[in-house]
Amino acid sequence: MALWGDVERAALVALLRHTPTEQGRRDLVQRITERGSVLDLLRERLGPADLFTDPMEDAVREAMRELASWEQEGIHVLTMGDEWYPYRLRDVFDRPPLLFGRGEIIPDDQGVAVVGSRAVSDPGRRVAGELARGLVERGLTVVSGLAAGVDAAAHRAAIRAGGRTVAVIGTGIRRCFPQENRDLHREVADYGAVISQFWPDKEPDKQTFPQRNGTMSGYALATVIVEATERSGTRIQARKAVEHGRPVILLRSVIERTQWARTAARLPDVHVVDNVEEAIALVDEVVDRPNQIEQLLISALGG
Repeated sequence: MALWGDVERAALVALLRHTPTEQGRRDLVQRITERGSVLDLLRERLGPADLFTDPMEDAVREAMRELASWEQEGIHVLTMGDEWYPYRLRDVFDRPPLLFGRGEIIPDDQGVAVVGSRAVSDPGRRVAGELARGLVERGLTVVSGLAAGVDAAAHRAAIRAGGRTVAVIGTGIRRCFPQENRDLHREVADYGAVISQFWPDKEPDKQTFPQRNGTMSGYALATVIVEATERSGTRIQARKAVEHGRPVILLRSVIERTQWARTAARLPDVHVVDNVEEAIALVDEVVDRPNQIEQLLISALGG
């Protein structure tokens, strides 16, 4: 897809303002991918101009004002047609058409998601911290959801280790949930980035967190699940990661405590490990896969 200019970016914002449902947005992404013209779709949605007014021109003008206001506030706005839109997320079928961010956005970021229960045990907190430090030592970004428990432990450990961490959040970029992580929210933006797929003032609800789990799966090279309950949101991320073709690494304690994890463990590219060392070894294999595939192609072509 060609990179978009200011008018196309504004047209997408305007089009999304007229597409309130999640399914509608998914359909919109597919239609944009097929047709390539956001302006055509916006015209189709708003109708033709008359002698006195043009609803599309008005909508685009208002969207340009919104974009300028967000950017003046220090909020990065990334559309699916921008070169700075995360590369790995661009490859998944349910990618969000629009992202808001604070901090340093790296399109080819190499990150691994470390997620788990909000009510984390002390051993789980230690495992999350050890995983984060191991990822930082390898120059990888620690990706998590800025929730209480495992997420917060992973973000803090990455920062203490001097590494990069990215939060994919389930609220608008101007909001923080839970409130106890407000300072951590700012720290993550300082030491990496905070990313949201929702309008900047969006409050959390029962749909936003599952949606962000899918986005986090698409952003990351792999997902490591440290702890979970039977109804944990991490099961959604595990399912989405499988759909996205991303490896899932489950600590054995998750298998022992949840039926969904035992079921997931039978799926392709879902792995069960006993400790942090085994998890990191699997991550090393995941990071090296592109090189292995390249070597196989070279060999097959007689290079």
